[in-house]
Amino acid sequence: MATEDIKTGISATVSTKVCKENCASAMGSGALDVFATPSVVAYMEMAACKAVNGFLEDGLSTVGTKVDIAHIKASPIGETIEATATVKEVDGRRLVFEVSARDSKGEIANGTHERFIIKVDKFLAKLK
Repeated sequence: MATEDIKTGISATVSTKVCKENCASAMGSGALDVFATPSVVAYMEMAACKAVNGFLEDGLSTVGTKVDIAHIKASPIGETIEATATVKEVDGRRLVFEVSARDSKGEIANGTHERFIIKVDKFLAKLK
């Protein structure tokens, strides 16, 4: 597989259990022991990476550049969360994903996520 094989419809799902460490109370994004919005975003990004990583040639990676989600339902400790990302648009190096997350009771978040394909060495050189 190669980068040019990244097409709309490619999808991946990742999952996790809600625990104290990924709750709003531990992450500083709220006071409650519920799955934190930053955790929702992180798992959506993980799903997006998983969807396309197998298509990237050596020396390439992706970086997240935009997230636009609605976190519409709380999930308590012990609940299992599944985050899914599906390639919605490919525009050169720019990839747009439709993202969603759900627990056993249904959807908890949805939106879009944008990533860019980068050359790792060139990207890291800019940081020096």
